[in-house]
Amino acid sequence: MKRLILTLTIAVAVATFCKAQNSYVDVAYSIGFGTGDMGDFIKKASFRGISFDYRYAIQPNIALGFNLGWNTFYEEKGTATYTIDNSSLTGKQYRYSNNAPILATGTYLFSPEEFLCPYAAIGIGTMYSRRNTDMNLYTVEEEGWPFVIQPEVGLRIQAADAVGVLVNVKYLNGFKAGDFDSTQSYFTLNVGLTFH
Repeated sequence: MKRLILTLTIAVAVATFCKAQNSYVDVAYSIGFGTGDMGDFIKKASFRGISFDYRYAIQPNIALGFNLGWNTFYEEKGTATYTIDNSSLTGKQYRYSNNAPILATGTYLFSPEEFLCPYAAIGIGTMYSRRNTDMNLYTVEEEGWPFVIQPEVGLRIQAADAVGVLVNVKYLNGFKAGDFDSTQSYFTLNVGLTFH
């Protein structure tokens, strides 16, 4: 709860600092759903995530900016025999995947002056990915910095002059990198506040 209050306080401070008519600051709670290799590794949804976006409108309906985020996936697997490389171990597995994207974004706002403003965006950059498999006394850790492309669609609802509600869906497609032989990709559903 303290982290949420701190995050919201920082968001309000940044929004106040960036009070220019053509700046947007979005802070959202993020729920993640793994796909591909990540979805095979952890099947459960992630309810531990946050997304932060800053957008600067260079024209009334076009904005450039950046996105920072964080999602942690976790799953406990039952007692079984698991084979990793040339070793087999029997026991419970605890699987974690931490992902933090850092992206440059471009956004198209379909109706920036309206109460309801749908938009589409694309993000390009990198993502720090770390995956841990804990079993008995052993830990296998994999990490990498894959190149990421992130399409996004969303809706802004302007609740007041400078504050609104934001709902969006993002797909983070991370390519092979580091210790990962396949892509690290996931969807996020984000709900939060937008400051304009």
